[in-house]
Amino acid sequence: MKKNINFSKGFLPCAIISLAIIVFGVVGFFTKGINFGIDYKPGHIEEIRVATPVAELSYSGDAKVTIDLSSSKLEVVISGASVTNETKSYEFVEYPTVQSLASAVSQIQGVKMTVKDGSFDSTKLFMNSAVTNQLSETVTYLYPLGASSVSIDDVRNALAGVNGISIKQLGEGADVSYQIRVGVSEGSEQASVLNSINDKLYSKFGKESVAIVKTDFIGSSSSKSNTIKSIIMLALTLLLIWIYAAFRFHWDFALGSIIALLHDTCIMITFICWTQLEFSATVLAAVLTIIGYSINATVVILDRVRYNLKYMPEAKNFKEILNKALSDTLVRSILTTATTLFAVVSLYVFTTGSIKDFALAMIVGLISGMYSSIFISSGFIALCRKNWKPEYGVHHSAKTAAKATE
Repeated sequence: MKKNINFSKGFLPCAIISLAIIVFGVVGFFTKGINFGIDYKPGHIEEIRVATPVAELSYSGDAKVTIDLSSSKLEVVISGASVTNETKSYEFVEYPTVQSLASAVSQIQGVKMTVKDGSFDSTKLFMNSAVTNQLSETVTYLYPLGASSVSIDDVRNALAGVNGISIKQLGEGADVSYQIRVGVSEGSEQASVLNSINDKLYSKFGKESVAIVKTDFIGSSSSKSNTIKSIIMLALTLLLIWIYAAFRFHWDFALGSIIALLHDTCIMITFICWTQLEFSATVLAAVLTIIGYSINATVVILDRVRYNLKYMPEAKNFKEILNKALSDTLVRSILTTATTLFAVVSLYVFTTGSIKDFALAMIVGLISGMYSSIFISSGFIALCRKNWKPEYGVHHSAKTAAKATE
């Protein structure tokens, strides 16, 4: 016979501990605040790579010449009133090295491609997205992937004087790049923020060695809209879960479930405030995922409680029924959480950037979700039913069912 654990002894101590953690979170909210990401505050985001160019392109002539670089080919588009409009395509299968590519492109009248490293693989070339793709007498650089010796610490040192900046490494090896985020105050000019960041990078690494992969800017109206939508999304999620639990179970079961979910949300916010984990759309996704995971774990326990209400006529109080339900589902709760943690911990260890933040938030939420399903939700229900007495009808039907099986 499975041994019943007296979980009810931990209801009050766990409630006190949780309350203390939440108060600690409130203090952190007012003293340290939430480190909102670029999605929730006005700011600028820029992704860069630092590498020495392997080739230079220029054009002198009356036509309009633009280039389009992909992982498989280089296209040169020639247009204008005094020339024949045409597009020349150079497949990297035919021109596998920078030297062979340069020899072919330089045959276009007026186009000059100067090589610095002719042996480099053509498929690993990229351009600076911050400059125009139209060729002129001003040099346009082609950069190599995976040829940079610059580390994230070097980038941080270069931008050490910029306030409110966040720098992350994206990718590894040949795909490494650096994401730079910086918030801006109301009324600040985007151009001045960009110029301040880029000037420091150019000063540290040289202007020709800094390639901007992409840039983005979120204004104040957009960030406020994102914040409001996130709050509404969270509130609607909790409301729909409460309606579902109320229909399937009893009002106190439903309210206990919501209290457990609010508890998990508060614990995660406490963690976010004190660790200053960037609160982005990805972290919000982790919070919503944990809410769904936690309610699933809670429903399993509540379903067992409902079952025990019918088939435990010998129960003297409601805590006995809760202890039996929690004991019956304990192994399931632990195994489900542990197996999910294996995957999430792997994400945290082997990924970078926003996915790493997602995994870290998930780790905290999974542990909190299992804890709240066992102690917080059940503790609240036990409080609501402290005066519960077994009904005669339940005893009678259970005894009748037992006799029928004899």
